[in-house]
Amino acid sequence: MNRRIQNGFTLIELIVVIIILAILAATALPRFANLQVQARIAKLNGALGAMKGASALAHAACLATTPQCGATLLMEGVNVTMVNTYPTADAAGIVTAAGINAGPTSDDGYNTELGGPAAGATLRMMVMGNDPQNCSFTYTAPLAANTSPTFSSLVTSGC
Repeated sequence: MNRRIQNGFTLIELIVVIIILAILAATALPRFANLQVQARIAKLNGALGAMKGASALAHAACLATTPQCGATLLMEGVNVTMVNTYPTADAAGIVTAAGINAGPTSDDGYNTELGGPAAGATLRMMVMGNDPQNCSFTYTAPLAANTSPTFSSLVTSGC
């Protein structure tokens, strides 16, 4: 009697295993894609919280200085530009105060647009993703003294 000893998989067994792996991958892919969206939204929430906190801290530090701070305020060794005792709506103001690394070449995945040093200027903070315009929020510097800046609600339809 000649007995053949089989080594490895047969072709049919290999094809069945590949099909099973493909089905598992197809069911896991939508869950993975949804996790990326949730991560971008969480990142956006983090930036919003950082900017709200930085705005309040800068305002408090400005009020505590005598005489009241002018166009710039030294926060943790960095100059932050101010308008109406709050950070300006630009990279030198609220973005610096919050310690966010933003820009088209930022490794952190944040970008900004609009904004400026004037009272009432509006800065859009975006998280890079599918549609950055629709994965964002805005910060508007106060128009007058004794008013607070405004933060828009999050736009997450493009995250």
